[in-house]
Amino acid sequence: MPPKKQTRPTKPSKPPASTGAKKKKKISAPRTSKQYFALPDAAQETWNRAVHVIAKMRAEGKSLTQASRDFGVDPRAVRARAGSALRKTKNGRYVARPNDKLLRVLVIPGPQGLSEVAVRGSEVASKIAEYSDAVQTYLRTGDSSKLKKFRRLKLLDEKGKRIKLVTDLAKLQELGSAGVLSFESLYRRAA
Repeated sequence: MPPKKQTRPTKPSKPPASTGAKKKKKISAPRTSKQYFALPDAAQETWNRAVHVIAKMRAEGKSLTQASRDFGVDPRAVRARAGSALRKTKNGRYVARPNDKLLRVLVIPGPQGLSEVAVRGSEVASKIAEYSDAVQTYLRTGDSSKLKKFRRLKLLDEKGKRIKLVTDLAKLQELGSAGVLSFESLYRRAA
């Protein structure tokens, strides 16, 4: 009689996925100020940090890990939210693209005080940062030469409307004397 063939025990098969299985929710970047302000405060803060990480990588040539550490955010959170602004190199590192179209909510001086403006893109955000720097230079030193180039500059918000930059020196002096345009207040959210 031929020897019996040994059979291996079979592994139990996985049960079919239930229809109520939880799907991993994709994190989407806010594309409008309405979407941004609908986010919980913690999610808004994470978004702001992710955008700052991208800007720091671009400006200082820092790695994603280094820039993320500087802003206290996980690099995976940055990739999940602002990955469109990153490019993966052949060696596997992430670098910031030369510019992006990410939404940023910035605080700028307005005729009645500080106001928030939502812009799309690193180029517009950079111009607004230059403007804020020019305002601070004027308030500290009285040198208004940097403000001249913003008198006729047309910047657009996320909806395509023109952003009115205050360049009237008397108005800026008035707002500065009232403490509205301190360096700290420009980098916090307008109330």
